[in-house]
Amino acid sequence: MPWYNADLHIHTCLSPCGSLEMSPRRIIGRAGERGLQLIAITDHNSTRNVQVCMECGAAHGIMVIPGCEVNTQEEVHCLCYFPDLEAVVQFQEYLDRRMLDIPHDPVRFGYQVAVDADERIIYEESRSLFTGISDGIEALEMMVHRLGGLFVPAHIDRQSNGILSQLGFIPRELGYDALELSRRTSPDAFIRSHPELKGKGFLQSSDAHRPEDIGSVHSRFQMEEAGWNHFRRALLEQRFEAMSLPPVKEER
Repeated sequence: MPWYNADLHIHTCLSPCGSLEMSPRRIIGRAGERGLQLIAITDHNSTRNVQVCMECGAAHGIMVIPGCEVNTQEEVHCLCYFPDLEAVVQFQEYLDRRMLDIPHDPVRFGYQVAVDADERIIYEESRSLFTGISDGIEALEMMVHRLGGLFVPAHIDRQSNGILSQLGFIPRELGYDALELSRRTSPDAFIRSHPELKGKGFLQSSDAHRPEDIGSVHSRFQMEEAGWNHFRRALLEQRFEAMSLPPVKEER
């Protein structure tokens, strides 16, 4: 069964912390250069750049998983992955109802724009995408699973916006499907300080905000072929491993 190089935490120019260079076209081009076959688009609290990234990816043989990095009421960042655009539309409606109406200052905090395949701006978000939504982490997890998605607490080793730094523990009843580590550690190093999490599935992704970050670290999945059902099964069965080095491009 083949292995697929995956970077499952990538921001576009829609995220306020994302460079304006992070257009769908440039993200897909960089992903191809880095030997990635599978990526996920995970902007902060918004999915409005997902569809064009999926279309660009399909045109270049790269599977794009629709996703989002949500900041919960507890200020915990969580990665949410979805099976299709229908689920994404419903999730965006959910986010729109639960986002706080705090105006965004693009001069101070960066622009929040969605663009088309030709890098023309088609939408600008006026509300701050930095702030937490009104739902807590457990309500968010239930919503993601209700839509057939996968739920992964993000960069749990970080000292800010990780579940351990914010809550001090992982709630026993939280139905997460995997855990993500930042590029600042490794699964082995993390387990040495958190032995209670031994045996859990750890993803590692770039959390890219600039084109040069894409694929800087990655995970690889063992799947029959690229597709949501194969990806979901591989993640739930822990047929993946975190890689601390950039992927090696292979001919297929």
